[in-house]
Amino acid sequence: MQHARAARRSVLLALTLLSACAASEPSSDGSSSPPVANGVIGNYLAGRFALSEGDSATAANDLLKAVADSPGDPELTLQAFVACVDAGRPEAVKLARQLPGNPIGQLVIADVDIKAGRWQAAEQRFRDLPREGMTQLLQPLLVAWAQLGDGRVDSALSTLRPYVDNPRFRGIFALQAAMIADAGNRPDAAAPLYRIAEAGMNEPNLRLAQVLASWQSRSGQPAEAQRILAALPAVAPDLGIAMPGLLASVTKRPVPRAIDGVAESYFTFAAILRSQDANDFSLMMLRLALDLRPDFAAARLLAADVLVNDRHPALALKMLNDVPATDPLAPVVQLKRAALIDNLGRSDDAMRDLERLAKDYPDSPLPDEQRGDILRIKQRFPDAVAAYDHAIARIGSPGPSDWVVFYDRGVAEERAHLWPKADADFHRALELSPDQPFVLNYLGYSYADMGHHLNEARDMIQRAAERRPNDGAIVDSLGWVMYRQGDTKEAVRTLEKAVELEPEDSTINGHLGDAYWAAGRKVEAQYQWRRALTLNPPPDDAAKLEAKLNTGRPGPVLSGQ
Repeated sequence: MQHARAARRSVLLALTLLSACAASEPSSDGSSSPPVANGVIGNYLAGRFALSEGDSATAANDLLKAVADSPGDPELTLQAFVACVDAGRPEAVKLARQLPGNPIGQLVIADVDIKAGRWQAAEQRFRDLPREGMTQLLQPLLVAWAQLGDGRVDSALSTLRPYVDNPRFRGIFALQAAMIADAGNRPDAAAPLYRIAEAGMNEPNLRLAQVLASWQSRSGQPAEAQRILAALPAVAPDLGIAMPGLLASVTKRPVPRAIDGVAESYFTFAAILRSQDANDFSLMMLRLALDLRPDFAAARLLAADVLVNDRHPALALKMLNDVPATDPLAPVVQLKRAALIDNLGRSDDAMRDLERLAKDYPDSPLPDEQRGDILRIKQRFPDAVAAYDHAIARIGSPGPSDWVVFYDRGVAEERAHLWPKADADFHRALELSPDQPFVLNYLGYSYADMGHHLNEARDMIQRAAERRPNDGAIVDSLGWVMYRQGDTKEAVRTLEKAVELEPEDSTINGHLGDAYWAAGRKVEAQYQWRRALTLNPPPDDAAKLEAKLNTGRPGPVLSGQ
């Protein structure tokens, strides 16, 4: 089965994490229950629904009304607090003071102290955080930055030293300690800590690269700074368009003040939570970071990613709207905004934004590549090919990471019935990235579907399956080429596995029906074809399934070498 490149959790997780220290009073049977006072339940239910839908502004309004009608109710207070934090409402501070054992509440209050310059008060609140779960990672970072804010650089470094000496999370603590030494004008202490942080970097990531490159540039190593930043597009291609801005800003210290360091700690913690799919709690940490540092573009990009993952593209777009055009990451933000605008059904606006971005960044293929993606998804295949042509023309010497634009153009060409060009682009993509499973699968499946080069097709798809053994589309392709070769027994076994992996896919179910028919299992074949018809196949596929049911047989089985 061909597939193109792959481009909610509710708030209950955050509530669960928070409620450990602020649970509702139990009912007579020992369970917690929602507030039931007159005039409260409607606002409570409306607020809960809005919160589950990601509409924190409406949720905050409704839940604050419920709190006003039933003050002192811990469940109402907790949920109103969650909504207010998520919506950036100032009432969060007042509610936090009513949740004395709540760790997020203590962070909110500590941040008020930080903005007022009361660093010792903030430090004490950070020290009082529970040392359990993931808070064990966050708490010493916050304490150390508060000590720096109070002018105690040595104390801050001493706080983090035991964690730097411990192999667990050493890289995170070393980086934070390095930034503290750097901000505290202790370059001799910062240098070895930055080296530890860089040694622990498994692969380049944006924030670490920004910090390390800045340090190298300010230490008289501009070539090393450029090397660190140049490695980013290989793992995050969208960052390629930001290279000029990142290089131009490399002499600036990324975290110059203690308040920025606290925001950095929240951001680091949020990224860890995001990697563990704890989206709601991650978003709360990012809200805290942005409350202290509204211009934190990396935090806004991560927050937008969380919101998109939770299927809130409008909220993600709003999150990115506040990134200034002067920020080094502004072009990356504009690419993301265009994708979100298209997702919201405003494709014409997205295309205009991308055309403007292509003019502003004439050396980058990314705006035209994204235009091609939008056109391809809309099945405007000739127009997509033209957009990809423009993108490829902007690439000087294609490297391994450029396989994707040749692959995407190949897909558009294949759909536009330009097979010789598509074949050439798929082979060019494999020259750049020989083991890329998506390309191996697409090309192999295309050969199988046409009955050409079947041995070569099977070899390519098997290589793809070795790299992605649980990808239903690739397993389907392998079964399909076996069917085309007349290897019916193996085709049935493989396609049954594909259906287990992707039970709701009409194409895979239809293929299994064909294999059953070839194996003489006619009744099962009819069942699979009928099932495939219930799974919303494309019109052309539906017509083919109907024909199979009417004639009682699939098309001819092709065999090849």
